[in-house]
Amino acid sequence: MKRFIYRNKIALILILIASVLASAAACAAQGSAEAAGGTAPAVQKSEGVMTFREYLDAELGDEVVVETYVQATQAWWNDCIVVYSADEEGAYFIYNMACSEEDAEKLVKGTKIKVTGVKAEWFGEIEIQDAVFEFEEGSYIAEPFDATDLINTAFLESYKNMFVSLRGMKVEAMDDSGAAFYYSWDNSGEEHSDCDLYFKLSKDGKEVVFVVEYYLTGEDSEVYQTVKDLEVGDTVDVECFLYWYNGVQPHVTSITVQ
Repeated sequence: MKRFIYRNKIALILILIASVLASAAACAAQGSAEAAGGTAPAVQKSEGVMTFREYLDAELGDEVVVETYVQATQAWWNDCIVVYSADEEGAYFIYNMACSEEDAEKLVKGTKIKVTGVKAEWFGEIEIQDAVFEFEEGSYIAEPFDATDLINTAFLESYKNMFVSLRGMKVEAMDDSGAAFYYSWDNSGEEHSDCDLYFKLSKDGKEVVFVVEYYLTGEDSEVYQTVKDLEVGDTVDVECFLYWYNGVQPHVTSITVQ
């Protein structure tokens, strides 16, 4: 009997924790906009469009419809494009959205789009797949939320896919050789080979691997070149999208060496 009661208490605690995390995710962007003095527009959704909370509550495999604003895109390819997007409630990662090359050029930062697709998961990353979109009137650019104090907490996941800043991070060696970054995740790449850059930063005892996505910020970009010049022990500030891959693995758009 005691074991039965104990198990039920544990189950209740887990349910309460899950509820708290879901509630935090639903209000994270709103809170960050206020903290940063943001200029988020009033929450207005068209008929049939989900709120961010409704999107969070949707099951994997469900059709989802969201109105969101482009914050960045990866390079267009084969009539598809990867979109980092957000609205005043939260953030959405849209993988390989169907898109013509002509329309891809119009997906500039701040552009409002209505997206219909399927909610999916990829190694912990929640994303919209099999997506189509249409342009809508409106514009919104999210200010980075300072998530530095959350880097070593479970609440960081509540900000998944959002645009954040992390400050006072220390560059750590990738391996015993002392390398400050890798070309590709396993260091199998080389310079001028269209490789992503992987590097490790730490804060408050937490180490996180960050990525400079080649198709988001290419080899000629300032962030790509800065990461190549990093030295172990440097202290840096970064701005990034909180992408997830078996845990947090941010996609970096800006880095500054202190």
